[in-house]
Amino acid sequence: MKRASLLLFGFLYLISIVSNGQNTGHLLFIGTYTSKASEGIYVYQFNSKTGDLTPVTIGKGVKNPSFLAFSPDQRFVYSVAEMSGGAVSAFSFDKQSQSLILLNTQSAGGVGPCHITVDKTGKWVIVGNYGGGSLSVLPIQADGSVGKPVQTIQHEGKSVNTERQEKPHVHSINIAPNNRDVFVPDLGTDKIMTYTLNAETGQLTPGNPAFTATTPGAGPRHFTFHPNGKFAYVIQELDATVTGFNYKEGKLAPFQTITTLPDDYAGRKWCADIHISPDGKFLYGSNRTHESLVIYSINQKTGQLTYVGHQNVLGKTPRNFMIDPTGKWILVANQDSDNVVVFSRDTKTGKLTPTGKEIKVSMPVCLKLMK
Repeated sequence: MKRASLLLFGFLYLISIVSNGQNTGHLLFIGTYTSKASEGIYVYQFNSKTGDLTPVTIGKGVKNPSFLAFSPDQRFVYSVAEMSGGAVSAFSFDKQSQSLILLNTQSAGGVGPCHITVDKTGKWVIVGNYGGGSLSVLPIQADGSVGKPVQTIQHEGKSVNTERQEKPHVHSINIAPNNRDVFVPDLGTDKIMTYTLNAETGQLTPGNPAFTATTPGAGPRHFTFHPNGKFAYVIQELDATVTGFNYKEGKLAPFQTITTLPDDYAGRKWCADIHISPDGKFLYGSNRTHESLVIYSINQKTGQLTYVGHQNVLGKTPRNFMIDPTGKWILVANQDSDNVVVFSRDTKTGKLTPTGKEIKVSMPVCLKLMK
């Protein structure tokens, strides 16, 4: 049955190429939780002209490959294995054969890894361990596989929310465009830790300053840089806010904090993901429970955010989303309704419109687009 499923994926993909006349899009990789029906990492062809998604293949052999990252040359895919004995897995990806093959798996150096990234030299994988409150650096070997961690940094501390901030919880790893400054939001300590990466040795050393504090109880989670390289933004899970920073020489200076929810909302605050449109004019953040994306316009001179609106995600628990390189589409991964929904985006207003296009994937957690 599984073999038949893969053959069907490949057959449908070939049909899509023939019907379109050419490959007009990108490859969408979907990280998932495998606790229900998911078999691993799902790959779809995304048509950037029509917004259509066509199945290609499935990368198997890893439990809970929830978050993904690509090598700079896009020949390799790296995933976390989000579980108590946390791990990092490496896959090779051949664009011609459309095959995703597991190369190896190594310890993440901590439990519950939830985020992973690759530095711009393609030499180092850095993984954030939510459960363990730590981050680890793993070397990338010549064949694309990962070696054992060369460094693991354990965070210390807690904050005011006794249920969620009883200890450190590293939530994302964010390497600046200079491939040197590394910002690590820690939901458990209400700090954005700062490190300096030595791309030759893979060693991380404390930045100056060593951290930027957020509001007590905020719970910093995901982080993004503005295309101009001058601003950065963090979405905070526990108090449902976005904070904007001026970024320069490894330092963050906050200039604004704004809510992600309507004033009359009284439900659970539970933010997740954050992204900026390719033109740098709009910022989006996801609200789980409220089941929405919030939309802000960005002042290009000051970085200030202005509320534009909310878009219902047509699903439950928008864990992750992505904006395609053309800026015409936003895809939302709704973890608890098992669907990825496609929205068209007005590049002038930033507002979204449902297209009626979606795919069913069990517990989608991460969306990454390969060119």
